[in-house]
Amino acid sequence: MEAEAQAAAAPEKKTEATERRRKPGRPRKDGNHRETILNKAEIAFAEGGYAGISIRDIAERAGVNQGLIRYYFESKQQLFDEVYRRRGGLLSGRRHVLLDQLLEGGKPLTVKAIVRAYLQPQWDLKYSGEAGSAFVRLQARLHAEPEEHALRLRREVYDASVKRYVDALAKVLPDIPKRTIGLRMAFLVGTYLFMLNDLGRIEDLTEGKIRHISKDEMLDHMVEFLAAGIQTAVP
Repeated sequence: MEAEAQAAAAPEKKTEATERRRKPGRPRKDGNHRETILNKAEIAFAEGGYAGISIRDIAERAGVNQGLIRYYFESKQQLFDEVYRRRGGLLSGRRHVLLDQLLEGGKPLTVKAIVRAYLQPQWDLKYSGEAGSAFVRLQARLHAEPEEHALRLRREVYDASVKRYVDALAKVLPDIPKRTIGLRMAFLVGTYLFMLNDLGRIEDLTEGKIRHISKDEMLDHMVEFLAAGIQTAVP
């Protein structure tokens, strides 16, 4: 009896089996599981939208079980939000950096330079590979979604950088009300998302004279067009 009591009082030896029992679903080695899930989810959501993609779909693409996804992300909504914050945060951060460079460069600010600095990170992302292109499609989906949660997510990711660009444009364009500049920034966002998603009928509208346009040429045209619109006289 004494031996049994001592055995019962002794701490349980931490074997691999007991560790598995104590922490069900926890991977022993994280590896790249979390990043793999985010990468595959990004492409899946870009293709099917939030409603059209299930945790099961993402698990199959990532080669993991659904329990592992729920270990890292409590819900599909949390996974979607993390996908969006991850690359959207990098995009917004790059915009801050480029605007800082303009402000500290010692040259007079121009509308064209500000517009280009705002658009350049988005253009670079679009042509950075499958993941970047997928995120651009995901952005377009979210911007077309009126749901309050989607609006809050966009505000969280982009508002700080967008407001800095509006402020910079207001300094260059003192005769245009700041609220008008904000409105025209909304036009700018809608235009570049439309064109980046290859929705423009360029070949049709040019009667076949333009079948392909390089990313740099497209950006040049967008900068000229949008800069002119932002600084045109108030109606």
